[in-house]
Amino acid sequence: MENTINHGHVPVLCERVAELLAPAIHNATNPPIILDATLGAGGHSEYFLTTFSQVHIIGLDRDTTALTQAATRLAGFGDRITTLHTRFDDFPTAIQAAADAGNATCQAALTEGISGALFDLGVSSMQLDQVNRGFAYRIDAPLDMRMNNSEGITAAEILNTYPHGDLARILKTYGDERFASKIATAIIREREHAPFTTSARLVELLYNTIPAATRRTGGHPAKRTFQALRIEVNQELAAITNVLPRIADVLIPGGRAVFMAYQSLEDKIIKKYFTEITTSKTPRGLPMELPEYAARFRLVTRGAEKATPAEIADNSRAAPVRVRAIEKLATSTNRKETSK
Repeated sequence: MENTINHGHVPVLCERVAELLAPAIHNATNPPIILDATLGAGGHSEYFLTTFSQVHIIGLDRDTTALTQAATRLAGFGDRITTLHTRFDDFPTAIQAAADAGNATCQAALTEGISGALFDLGVSSMQLDQVNRGFAYRIDAPLDMRMNNSEGITAAEILNTYPHGDLARILKTYGDERFASKIATAIIREREHAPFTTSARLVELLYNTIPAATRRTGGHPAKRTFQALRIEVNQELAAITNVLPRIADVLIPGGRAVFMAYQSLEDKIIKKYFTEITTSKTPRGLPMELPEYAARFRLVTRGAEKATPAEIADNSRAAPVRVRAIEKLATSTNRKETSK
């Protein structure tokens, strides 16, 4: 079905994500709960609430503006939607607090578990469109980049305080920037004249620092640096690493988790963890599976699924997405089954 009201933002692969979660929803013995860990504009949650009439959703976001707008958008679903202000890797604390305050859905999540979870990672198109947030390098704006703009270090503070080694490290590690050291040197030189405050000055520095031949063939010269700064500001990779075992713990048997990554650093972390929990630890050579070493999960997707050309034409943000999903096993399985 089509999502006819997208509030200016088309959620990525709504139908496919719903298909991946559907078996967990339909097989739940209690009213199913979906954790939408990256609520954003609320597009995925709206689709789930419309598609699965029995579902209740706990929607999380660290961005208070997004949370308020999504809550307004989804208000018509009544108590089937609960919104919580938290970074997604701290969801157990937020759910516990809401349960203690009497929220029935969060109480059920604690006692019965969660049937499905969605993590649509990275910066949202809604945040990119908010000029004053500083996520977009094509518009001059304050260098903030905080997804929760009420706390934490800003991109400007990183540029103005980090030593050369740390600047070069984050640009290389998080942005795969070939000229990380050269850019870090230029940043330190420039901030001695005046601190960085807005994006235009940084973009100009990058144009002047990155060789012309690379600028002509490597996409926008600011893309990698802005990505690296955003990841550092929001500690995005640490949040993914933290949340993977936490969501695995709270899923019910048969429950599923879907992760949508938009760059390779995110996807590598997810792939590595999924491989670990879907692989039997029984020593090779034994004729049977040892239950205590059996895999606890199975892979639902074969590798990372990508958007089709038609989906990309409909929503260009889907172009880089990599989708992986796992299912929690009800019982231990034999080696043949866990190797699928």
